[in-house]
Amino acid sequence: MIPKSKISYIKSLHDKNCRYEEWIFLVEWKKSIMEFVVSDFEIIEGYLTETFLTGKTFDFPVSTVNQNELSRITTLSSNDSWVILVKMKTHILPNEIKDNELVLVLDSINDPGNLGTIIRIADWYGVARIIASTDTVDCYNPKVIMATMGSFSRIPVIYTNIVQYLSKFNKNIYWAYLDGQNIHTASFPKDGIHIVIGNEAHGISEIVQPHITGKITIPRFGKAESLNAWVATAIIIDRIVGSFQ
Repeated sequence: MIPKSKISYIKSLHDKNCRYEEWIFLVEWKKSIMEFVVSDFEIIEGYLTETFLTGKTFDFPVSTVNQNELSRITTLSSNDSWVILVKMKTHILPNEIKDNELVLVLDSINDPGNLGTIIRIADWYGVARIIASTDTVDCYNPKVIMATMGSFSRIPVIYTNIVQYLSKFNKNIYWAYLDGQNIHTASFPKDGIHIVIGNEAHGISEIVQPHITGKITIPRFGKAESLNAWVATAIIIDRIVGSFQ
């Protein structure tokens, strides 16, 4: 049985401010948790139902909980397995990027599902890191972690002033723009690229635009007004990574 004080503590980690005070975040659901178990993240402790604990051993403290207790600590409406508490990491901004490296720069991405899916896409295509503006949704938000399906254990998200960050680079900074070069016919350099993905509703900030050195567009053949941020990200990355092959 989990003490009431521990339940309150775990529930407090649903809140961003409390997560950063403790430097601890939650990972929920079996698929995501198993990715973190084999990662280099430090797992503080876990809370598992007896059904899922049977026959398993872990190198971190584990407590058995019943379904009622699990429902009190999870952020999910349906979670029949487990919750783990994981220590956050400190990531360092790169001073340079390697040849053929593609870095995503996120400008004010607000939706947790979008961010989580972008992280998952980055993992699929081998993107080394993501740079995010300080007003982008918190990557440790449980909804973000859930949407990554474990990819967050491999892709660092680094929050910073992206204007200052981009000012260190003076080439190969691309933005998807309506009047940009057709992404299907564009050629891309192989000495490192930054792709800036803007806010779902408003695009990239005016203060970021002067740092863009190349504009690209995904041509529209139908009548849809726009593309979701993660959909556009996937198309752009696929085209650029494909051009490196």
